[in-house]
Amino acid sequence: MLDEWNNRLNSLLSNAFVGYLTARVALGIANTMLIVAIGWHLYELTGDPWSLALVGLMQIIPVYVFFFISGYAIDRFPRVWVVRVCAILEASAVIGIARFLTQENPDLFVLYGLIFLHGTGRAFHGPALHAIVPNIVSRKLLDRAIAMSSTSWNGASIVGPVIAGYLILMIDRQIYYVIALASAATLIGYLFIPSIKIPQEKGDRIKTLLAGIKYVRDKPIILGGLTIDLLMVGLGSVMVLLPVFAADILHVGPEELGLMRGMPAVGSVLMGVFLSTRRHEISSAGIKLWVSLIVFASSILVFSVSKIFVLSLLALFFYGASDMVSVNIRMGMVQAATPENLRGRVAAVNMLFIQTSNEGGDVRGGALAGLIGPTFTVLAGGIISLGFLFWSRKHFPELYTLDKISDLSQKMQKI
Repeated sequence: MLDEWNNRLNSLLSNAFVGYLTARVALGIANTMLIVAIGWHLYELTGDPWSLALVGLMQIIPVYVFFFISGYAIDRFPRVWVVRVCAILEASAVIGIARFLTQENPDLFVLYGLIFLHGTGRAFHGPALHAIVPNIVSRKLLDRAIAMSSTSWNGASIVGPVIAGYLILMIDRQIYYVIALASAATLIGYLFIPSIKIPQEKGDRIKTLLAGIKYVRDKPIILGGLTIDLLMVGLGSVMVLLPVFAADILHVGPEELGLMRGMPAVGSVLMGVFLSTRRHEISSAGIKLWVSLIVFASSILVFSVSKIFVLSLLALFFYGASDMVSVNIRMGMVQAATPENLRGRVAAVNMLFIQTSNEGGDVRGGALAGLIGPTFTVLAGGIISLGFLFWSRKHFPELYTLDKISDLSQKMQKI
């Protein structure tokens, strides 16, 4: 049994997948460093919080603008070349930001243009990375590969801001050259990923562009997985309100706020390590998905009413850990249920749902907290998330009856 597990682990840790993980870590560190550095230096230049909101806007707009084109390109051209071009584009944009910020009286329109250019690279990069995973690991190892990939990204998201803080202190605006180097370092990982020919479709160009949307709409197990991400994360997100809870409800300082912000990532990383080192593929995946979503919604409810700092930290820990289980199973379902020639377009739809839930959740949380207060905002989000969960059980029963994710591809042939 142990030998079989070791063989599977060695199979998972192929040169291609190790290269993929290396690129994911470098990309995660580069992106989180950029967010911290841009926020610091832009606010230093303007003193206007609205300027920071525009940074997020310049990152999200390309996802919508290039939604159809990105999915089509990922399914039309070798995916490893798509991510290589994206890495070069993002590194070039960061070098442009570095040169721009060293000037006197820089033009902010140019800066936002460069951020938009970086966001354009990310609009193609993210879906392409999702589409590559099933090309380099077997279906039986897909759930562990997704867990390992998510864990590496979350780990990079913890490390990146810390590195950025120290580098800003030491080299200030020269940090962007380091970020550009980290972006370019993804190319080293991509060298180990083979170029795989994608089966091409024939037919009407418009239908080809819309094929990803149609496929998601026609497959309840995929639509259900993406809808859960959109609504449960969008309605239940608490991250944007952590500073308010820290200052006004828990009455703690910035050090404790840092712990609160990092606790979901800690839960996510620890759960990701557990999932990625399991000896066997997850069985009764649908039941485990249901339980993880119950824990996710319950952690939101506990956090909303907690007045004890340690209890709030525990709630945030389970918030991150349960989300990792949910994401691992749902993304495994989406990957296993998607045919090779549609992976890029379905991944683009997935990216749209994720970005909308993340950004929309922050907007909802901030706006609603101003009207009814932070406690009732988070409490309402948890209650509505639980309600939606029971609604999804009725409308997407396929999500909760699945046993093994690797069996899904054969099952989808019959749907």
